[in-house]
Amino acid sequence: MALDVGDRRIGVAVTDPLGLTVQGRPTLRRTTLDEDVRRIRELVEADDVREVVVGYPRRMDGTPSRQTEKTEVFVRGLEASLAVPVVRWDERLTSFAAEQHLEEIGLDWRKRRKHVDELAATLILEDYLSRGS
Repeated sequence: MALDVGDRRIGVAVTDPLGLTVQGRPTLRRTTLDEDVRRIRELVEADDVREVVVGYPRRMDGTPSRQTEKTEVFVRGLEASLAVPVVRWDERLTSFAAEQHLEEIGLDWRKRRKHVDELAATLILEDYLSRGS
């Protein structure tokens, strides 16, 4: 499973048991850290997930940003709650690539906003799987 964690939404993507295909799941609206972690834990258990990959934001030069700090708090909450490994994965330009792709296929900004987090999570998971992890 991959997560694209933002301030308001969490994009979710999962793979089949063999790791061959990636499917986006409905985007989760953020509430509280505890509630967000609880919902992720339910998804992990329901889908028999063996590893959670979290998009880890960094500036283009590789240094941490304010969003990196926020994501780290979320990751620590997951690590404390889940019985599976949680992997931090460099997500630089993932949301940008998702936005560009949705624009290229002709979606207006309202529809792009609805799907960008899900697609970003899908791209994170595809990248992770393609690197042989």
